[in-house]
Amino acid sequence: MAKKETRFEVVLKEGSDFRDDGIRMILLDKETGVQYLCWKCGYGGGITPLLDSEGKAVVANGGFGMLPQYDDTQM
Repeated sequence: MAKKETRFEVVLKEGSDFRDDGIRMILLDKETGVQYLCWKCGYGGGITPLLDSEGKAVVANGGFGMLPQYDDTQM
């Protein structure tokens, strides 16, 4: 069976569920190139688009390239 394509990709992940500051991730929308900050701690969390100094959404070139690719084998 082929692996299902997902629209969002984790390009950066840091933090821990075991610490009070939670987990922070940068998500990339592969269709639009827009990047989002996602934060999770305990039962709470939030998501917001990353904005530049002019208040416009940060868009990766061609959908990729602004942040390094996340490698979950390092965790």
